[in-house]
Amino acid sequence: MAISLNIIFASPSSHNHTTSCIRFLSSSTALRSQSPSPVLALFCSSIFAPGSAFVVAGYYRRPALILVADMDSGAGPSLFPLHRCKTIHLVRHGQGIHNVDGEKNYKSYLKPEYFDAELTPLGWQQVDNLRKHVRACGLYKKIDLVITSPLLRTMQTAVGVFGGEGYTDRLDVVPLMVANAADSGRAAISSLDSPPIIALELCREHLGVHPCDKRRNISDYQFLFPAIDFSLVESNEDILWKANVRETKEEVAARGLQFLNW
Repeated sequence: MAISLNIIFASPSSHNHTTSCIRFLSSSTALRSQSPSPVLALFCSSIFAPGSAFVVAGYYRRPALILVADMDSGAGPSLFPLHRCKTIHLVRHGQGIHNVDGEKNYKSYLKPEYFDAELTPLGWQQVDNLRKHVRACGLYKKIDLVITSPLLRTMQTAVGVFGGEGYTDRLDVVPLMVANAADSGRAAISSLDSPPIIALELCREHLGVHPCDKRRNISDYQFLFPAIDFSLVESNEDILWKANVRETKEEVAARGLQFLNW
């Protein structure tokens, strides 16, 4: 299966909303094509870009082929059937409270007070701007699935961008996010007309040492984000993050490939 990756930044301080489209095969070979590929979308954190969020959109239902260049073997390009392709939009989370200090002094990421860092007011503004952007360009209607890292800032970004319009207190519809979640001062976000959102550990930020990359118990998140599906997270407690051991780049890369094959 071929996978097309579109990288989008909710926090555009050093990037535009949309940068280059990078295409990959599940075997990690790269693709190039002038033709639009089917759409897959997903919300995550940092195995592709620091603190990513991903979005999964559906397939274009028309026959087509795309040009595949195998960059691992150096072989020439070949045709790849479009119906076997998916497009993944990688979305970076908005500015977190840890980013403000961390961009000035990297050692600030070690501060305990940044545990599972939430969005700043600017981060929420970036989320609101991206929400307007994906609706204005029509991308919102093409999204079939949103996958998010189970971290506060990435889930805030995911529900803020792809949540439904106007929450109404209905007993038969739980909100994506409750009002004032994590003291955000934000109104509740509706799950009505929103694509399903799934939390997945494979998409987590670079694991270990930095408190900002350690998650809360899933039971805490389930209260804050009732309509997010946490069923694929195996442990309530964060057993992946280690206080004294940081993931190697090789381990992060292996986790990224495992995620692409998910």
